[in-house]
Amino acid sequence: MSSTAPRPESPAALRERFIRRVSADSPFYRLFDHLPDLAFFAKDSDFRFMCASRRFMDRFGISDETDIVGKNDFDLFPTRLAENFRRDDVEVMSSGKAQLNIVELFFTDQGLPDWFVTNKLPLTDAKGRVIGIMGTVQSFEGKKQMLQPYLQIDLALSYIRDHFRTGVSITELAQIVHLSPRQLHRKFVETFGTSPQAFIMKLRIQAACEALQREGANISDVAHDLGFCDQSALTHHFHRHMGMTPLKYLRQFRLRRA
Repeated sequence: MSSTAPRPESPAALRERFIRRVSADSPFYRLFDHLPDLAFFAKDSDFRFMCASRRFMDRFGISDETDIVGKNDFDLFPTRLAENFRRDDVEVMSSGKAQLNIVELFFTDQGLPDWFVTNKLPLTDAKGRVIGIMGTVQSFEGKKQMLQPYLQIDLALSYIRDHFRTGVSITELAQIVHLSPRQLHRKFVETFGTSPQAFIMKLRIQAACEALQREGANISDVAHDLGFCDQSALTHHFHRHMGMTPLKYLRQFRLRRA
């Protein structure tokens, strides 16, 4: 009498069985609680937070994860930031493709920029349908510790931080960090996934968003203060980055505030 050996499980079935056994009380993302300067989050298809690591919740003074579940970016962040986050989320969900090394720019009360590096990946169900997004957020200071070959970028960022309103020459910037313009371009692309010119323009546009939200904001004055040659130049670049004119943005913000 012959016996037939049991058929071995496929790697996919083995992984699925293991994941199903994992308790909701011990999610994998708890690992991020022990990684310095790195935060984790996940959202459903309605852009609501479903889970988050300790470091992510600490940014909002939230101690219990259930207090962040169901909230969205507009509940937690200023409108301008929430709009940017939502635009990236929509792109990831609609395309099903990850967006990596997104540079998110925050402004301090003194009007100086700080930046964070965000990665967003689609979450799919068993049938491959996109049902949400998962992502990580890391301060550039934290990421810098893992980017020793690119520390010259830090010198460039410090200079950009201090001079982006008055204009930054890429040639001058390259000289300051002792690189050729081509080397500087390559290091920015490797670190942030974008050219130094695009990085600086994104910073100027986000500074314009901040300025347009101030009481009594005037588009012409904002253009002048941020080093654009005139209002039409600001309008051109603003529309390319934000999908609307500065005037429409200003009106929408005032309507929301009314």
